[in-house]
Amino acid sequence: MRVLHIINSLATGGAEKLVLDTLPLYNARGVTTSLLLLNGSEHPFLSQMRSKAKIEFSTLGNGSVYNPLHSVKLIKHLRKYDVVHVHLFPALYWVAIAKMIGFCKTKLVYTEHNTSNRRRGKLFRIIDRLMYSRYAKIITIAPEVDANIKAHLGFKSGRFQTILNGINLETIKSATSLDRTVLQVPETHKIIVQVSSFTKQKDQPTLIRAMQHLTTPARLLLVGEGVLKEECMALARNLNIEDRVLFLGIRMDVPNLLKTADVVVLSSHFEGLSLSSLEAMAANRPFIASDVPGLSEIVKNAGILFEVGNDKQLADILENLLLDTKYAQEVAHKCTRRASDYDINKMIDQHIALYSEICRNQS
Repeated sequence: MRVLHIINSLATGGAEKLVLDTLPLYNARGVTTSLLLLNGSEHPFLSQMRSKAKIEFSTLGNGSVYNPLHSVKLIKHLRKYDVVHVHLFPALYWVAIAKMIGFCKTKLVYTEHNTSNRRRGKLFRIIDRLMYSRYAKIITIAPEVDANIKAHLGFKSGRFQTILNGINLETIKSATSLDRTVLQVPETHKIIVQVSSFTKQKDQPTLIRAMQHLTTPARLLLVGEGVLKEECMALARNLNIEDRVLFLGIRMDVPNLLKTADVVVLSSHFEGLSLSSLEAMAANRPFIASDVPGLSEIVKNAGILFEVGNDKQLADILENLLLDTKYAQEVAHKCTRRASDYDINKMIDQHIALYSEICRNQS
């Protein structure tokens, strides 16, 4: 069985990291798997893929991922594979159009990664229904993601299958902590980490504002890049806490950073099934998250939830964890147990079973 995964690019997002982590595992199980990028510009994830695994991949160039002409270019690629597994918009659209105009018989699978997006209105509903209808199966990564996309599309339930995203538990478990002096954090200070892109979906400003309320000496390490990074840096300056908030940019040693942290946070407005939250919990560190769709279900009764945008409540939770070592260890232990339910190998096995099923239905 030959399977092609298609994604916009290998920029540093959760879906992109999932693709990077899973491709070698498919091949190890005897499923010949390749990768196609709409945009092949160099990103750290792409460099990492080249260095650590022999994955066959191709690109459609370095132009905009929103170019409709990608649909024409995709036709020849679709015809080479038994299954094409697509991740994220706009690849969702261009592959669907390629199947239609190229009369391709290849079976398509799409993974819905988020509970919400800007197309979930009446205007796009008709277009979405047409595009999604080209896919033999729509994988939803969490129950709430499943419910929301079903309500949006109105398709019969048989087209959907929930397969929980997974993480490589061994990678997190075997990671070692970093030298705090390299991170410019004094030994007397606690470390708080958030790993996420600087976009409207994420909510670093609430976490930055929470830092001004802390009395315990601590440094906040923000990992990631994005269009709102400069705004967040300006916020830290305006609050006169720029020395307590460090912007680390893109890092390829995230498991080590998580192991170095005293507390890990994900302040966000919504998620699908957040891989960064699962990795944080697997690192055996106390985890705090916004009480929002895509996080509440994972974190409840394991980590600690706070009201979205409530920086004072977040600061109080942080203070308790940083001051009470026993309490922090109890929360960390519950987080680690929760993360064990999301082993990446379970996800891979379910994906392969799904590919086999739709190939059997095709013949």
